[in-house]
Amino acid sequence: MTVLPAGAEPVTVVALGDSLTAGYGLPEGEGLVPQLQGWLRAQGSDAVVVNAGVSGDTTAGGLARLDWSLTPETDALIVTLGGNDLLRGLDPATTRANLDAILAKAQARNLPVLLIGLPGPANFGPEWKAEFDAIYPDLAAKYDTLLVPDFMAGLGSHDPAALRGLMQGDGIHPNAEGVDKIVATLGPEVLALIARAKP
Repeated sequence: MTVLPAGAEPVTVVALGDSLTAGYGLPEGEGLVPQLQGWLRAQGSDAVVVNAGVSGDTTAGGLARLDWSLTPETDALIVTLGGNDLLRGLDPATTRANLDAILAKAQARNLPVLLIGLPGPANFGPEWKAEFDAIYPDLAAKYDTLLVPDFMAGLGSHDPAALRGLMQGDGIHPNAEGVDKIVATLGPEVLALIARAKP
């Protein structure tokens, strides 16, 4: 159980992301942020997670709304962007530049960051995939962020047939059970992020 000093406010974590963060296609309470909030409560953490996920957002969109997504109360930042960049086959250099700018702004505000990536698909060619996949570990090292290379790692597989029971009908977004498994994997990293934030 986390015990706060008298008068201390709980840590506020802003989750900046796209539909995977926003909870696309799921009933209220079953998306990533509410399930993560519940997981943290079960661990004894009173941190508050703010859903700043916008379905369809690219890294450019996330950068454009970063300043107004971060309130004076923000103590830490989760960045889960890049999925729509990869679905559209955008130039990885552009994705890297946008994420770099987001992390630079967070660093300027002394906000600890958990950077969550996705592996690039193979259909744009091996060079594109290699360039995309390098973005997240490179930037995590540059800005000393926490890193989860693959948002979907908690699902245990990338085989569409094996994942069918954990995904929505579009095959892109996890269902509530899938989100539960993702949260179980991400949760400890979020606790580590909270530990880096001011009390």
